[in-house]
Amino acid sequence: MAGLIPQHFIDELLARIDIVEVIDRRVPLRKTGQNYSALCPFHDEKTPSFSVNPDKQFYYCFGCGAGGNAIGFLMEYERQDFPQAVDTLAMVAGLEVPKERTEKPEKVARRKDLHGLMEQAARFYQKQLKEHRDSQRAKDYLVKRGLSGEIAKAFQIGFAPPGWDNLMKALASDDGTRQLLIDAGMLISSDDKCYDRFRDRIMFPILDNRGQVVAFGGRVLGDDKPKYLNSPETDIFHKGKELYGLYQARKTVRNLERLVIVEGYMDVVALAQHGIHYAVATLGTATSEDHLRKVFRYCPEVVFCFDGDEAGRKAARRAMETVLPLMEDGRQARFLFMPEGEDPDTQVRTIGTTRFENLILNATPLETHFFDALGAGLNIDSLEGKARLSKLAAPLIQRLPAGVYRELMLGDLAKRTGLTATALQNVLEHNPPAEAEPPPRQEPRQKPPTPSLPESKRDTLLYMISLLLLHPASANALFDEALPALNNPYQKTLESVLALLRKRPESSTAMLLGHWQGQPEGEVLTRALSLEKPNYDAEKAALALKECLSHLHKQQHQSELRLTVDKLRNANYAELSEDDKQKLREMLQRKAHGD
Repeated sequence: MAGLIPQHFIDELLARIDIVEVIDRRVPLRKTGQNYSALCPFHDEKTPSFSVNPDKQFYYCFGCGAGGNAIGFLMEYERQDFPQAVDTLAMVAGLEVPKERTEKPEKVARRKDLHGLMEQAARFYQKQLKEHRDSQRAKDYLVKRGLSGEIAKAFQIGFAPPGWDNLMKALASDDGTRQLLIDAGMLISSDDKCYDRFRDRIMFPILDNRGQVVAFGGRVLGDDKPKYLNSPETDIFHKGKELYGLYQARKTVRNLERLVIVEGYMDVVALAQHGIHYAVATLGTATSEDHLRKVFRYCPEVVFCFDGDEAGRKAARRAMETVLPLMEDGRQARFLFMPEGEDPDTQVRTIGTTRFENLILNATPLETHFFDALGAGLNIDSLEGKARLSKLAAPLIQRLPAGVYRELMLGDLAKRTGLTATALQNVLEHNPPAEAEPPPRQEPRQKPPTPSLPESKRDTLLYMISLLLLHPASANALFDEALPALNNPYQKTLESVLALLRKRPESSTAMLLGHWQGQPEGEVLTRALSLEKPNYDAEKAALALKECLSHLHKQQHQSELRLTVDKLRNANYAELSEDDKQKLREMLQRKAHGD
């Protein structure tokens, strides 16, 4: 279920809507064989790689990896959120969107009251910046930082006056409202005392995707600590998911090509003042996967901008490791470091907009930063240094999604270390070098004509997901089978797809894509669309799924066998019991024959 819109309605809507008509109204399509094609609206290209499948009701770009159903297209192309996209399609289909109450009415009303109070607080602070007798210091500070009234208005910047109860007196008309302000993080209640959280600070409202005020950040004007103070977590604010300035960036820039993640509110506002309207900031926390999923929902590139000191380097390392699992083909990540003692605010005022944007455009690509950061302090010309680099880099590269970028990173590591692709794969899987493969066995003639199965469990699972996605009826082949327990990121999605198809076997490709719209499982399904698949019907897809499952069980057995053999082999042979010695001899014999 997505939001408060019942899943059955979403399924009915997708069944009624023709994705070709939806897209063709916005991007002219041309019939090419059984599908339709066009120049991709999500990235620049000269040769059409954007394809729309009318039978399965999904689109996919082979250039940038964008894909999904009609709802997903509107979310990407017109920057609509999920409910807006559903409303748009419902109007076309002549349907009324029902609402399914999953929360108690009083809880929904409370959230509405919290939003309303936060809007009032934002207006109160803006008014204080204009009118309060102590606001001149705040105005002088903003002018000194080069901000215009227009930018201050765009970001709804305000002023919390000195004093303990200015906001409380203005908004807390009764005990109920006072408690809501406490719950919203705007008042602090302690030892039977209640007072304003923000005092004598410049106020930066934090907006959600719909432009609603959900929290505040406040910069001190005096010598109080901390320098920046943020709202606490509340029912309407989760700092690990919100990005300051994202709403303004989406509103100002029609087609976002990139977002620059900086460290402070003033950095975002100062860059916007200089015409760079695509900067956002985390809210006193490290960049999270939720932050980055949100970034990649709106643009294909993220630029991390850090101070050039040791703390900035450490933050860059954390950001690098966080972004790796999200680096699908077509996405980009870059790293930009400010000179010592500078931040984006001071730097853009020093060098100007053009030169700062050049710094952004020429920021260090992820792959370069990756090997530079891991190779720091290592002598890469020595065998020891190469071995150390492989040890550090291989597990991180394994976090990358399967695709061209991951293979290129492996190739780069191979060049730097002199290792072969096979040896690197062994490092990735933490296995000893593979022994010679036994000659292929004769397979029954009834073997389905599947392509070569992926070598890794991870890629095999993604391939199975793609078969289920395009041929939902083939799921019957797996309903009575047990999946091996595998440690990889795709097993949960495969199990979820099977569970849904067991419950609702009538689901189509578009319905499956819509069921997990905007969730991690939805990203995996989109990734599965990119795999090259044979032209199967449901029956052949079912046979292929069975072979994939057999392949996984065999891999699992071989992996367990290797671990057991290695464990026994590394033990002191003289101390083994006769039973263990016999077990070791049998296992070594089985391994030699490829069993």
